[in-house]
Amino acid sequence: MKKVYLFCSNGMSTSMLASKMQGVADSHKLPIKVAAFPYPQMGDILKNDCPDCILLGPQIKFMYEEIVEQYGSLNVPIALIDQGDYGMMNGEKVLKTAIKLIKSNK
Repeated sequence: MKKVYLFCSNGMSTSMLASKMQGVADSHKLPIKVAAFPYPQMGDILKNDCPDCILLGPQIKFMYEEIVEQYGSLNVPIALIDQGDYGMMNGEKVLKTAIKLIKSNK
């Protein structure tokens, strides 16, 4: 089971996107778990459970470099969620992006 974790400022809007992504994964019978969390919990979550991909909501894109610096050593792809896809809550497109990141990280 691959894990895709989304982080944003408080986890509310990314929860809706994660739910849509999970729906797409389930409908295609993909062994993927999508979950969303508030950014302040990132350290604890990554200490206890390492996902296969980390996606950041547009609200925290200013923290991208800092996050990569802090967690890049986990060898997990970290990417920003496309602003347009986020705004449209395009779960399918964001899930495809996550899958590409996971595959390119092998």
